[in-house]
Amino acid sequence: MTRIAAVRPALPPYRYPQAELTDAFESMCLPDGRGTALLRRLHANAGVSYRHLALPLDKYAVLEDFGAANDAWIAAAVDLGAEAVAGAVKDAGLALDDVDVLMFTTVTGLAAPSIDARVALRLGLREDVKRLPLFGLGCVGGAAGIARLHDYLKAWPSHVAVLLSVELCSLTLQRDDSSLPNLVGGALFGDGAAAVVMTGSEHPLASGPSVVATRSRLYPDSERVMGWDVGAGGFRIVLGADVPEVVRTYLGGDVREFLASYGLTVPEIGTWVSHPGGPKVLEAVAETLSLRPGALDHTWKSLDAVGNLSSSSVLHVLGDTLKRHPSPEGPGVLLAMGPGFCSELVLLEW
Repeated sequence: MTRIAAVRPALPPYRYPQAELTDAFESMCLPDGRGTALLRRLHANAGVSYRHLALPLDKYAVLEDFGAANDAWIAAAVDLGAEAVAGAVKDAGLALDDVDVLMFTTVTGLAAPSIDARVALRLGLREDVKRLPLFGLGCVGGAAGIARLHDYLKAWPSHVAVLLSVELCSLTLQRDDSSLPNLVGGALFGDGAAAVVMTGSEHPLASGPSVVATRSRLYPDSERVMGWDVGAGGFRIVLGADVPEVVRTYLGGDVREFLASYGLTVPEIGTWVSHPGGPKVLEAVAETLSLRPGALDHTWKSLDAVGNLSSSSVLHVLGDTLKRHPSPEGPGVLLAMGPGFCSELVLLEW
């Protein structure tokens, strides 16, 4: 088994209450006033009280095009990514020279060299560090990143692996889009990052929960459930109203089958670390799994405090879980869903 040695969430310094973001979104995206009532209803019911932004709020109006927004994304992603990686490695009791592989996941910007290369150079990681940039996983990326590094560490059990997620959702804002998906996205998504340090079974560092097993699932005929349409203006959100129904259709059976492979049932899981997709998605997760009351409290609190951070969110929830309950009893499940449409399940053991 591999171990999760440390999790370090990171947030940009610009924090705003939801009401202020609602006003700003309305002025930028609904200047003629049409759709204002719907916008305000969506923002009020998003389950979000505060969000962090990569830039001060007044700077978004002067981003002229996709190129300017993406340049701002690169600069902020490197700053936030370096902070998260350095902090996570320190929290694990390791040195930056100990890092053997750096995986990077995002879905909110583009860069070549990729952000992992820029972070590695800024922090002075070893010249032979292996890099694995992943793009397009979206909200499932944090869980999938842990799962893929678990696969890597089974082959290289003495290595130290770091997962970095940076998602700056605010820099994808489409000011000419008054569609329902853009309004919903504008109500839910925030900016943030997180880094996770993992070690293989032969590494002397033996702290943190173990990754016992993982499972990936890609669902049929679901390409338009979630994702981006990429054009001259950048990333335009694709977000189907049927996301909760897809969760109800597939997730319960997937989780039960996964657990049964290891002689477990849902009631035996003591800790649930779920991506906060939004209120309706979280309600669907709890319903389809028949979870006990309070099982997703950490996820609901994360959604309220910082919004949906795409791939970084489930890592923030994991960090909160480890901080508040460092030694839960029994096994745990970390799960997320994202573009594909797909899910990723990770079985944990403390």
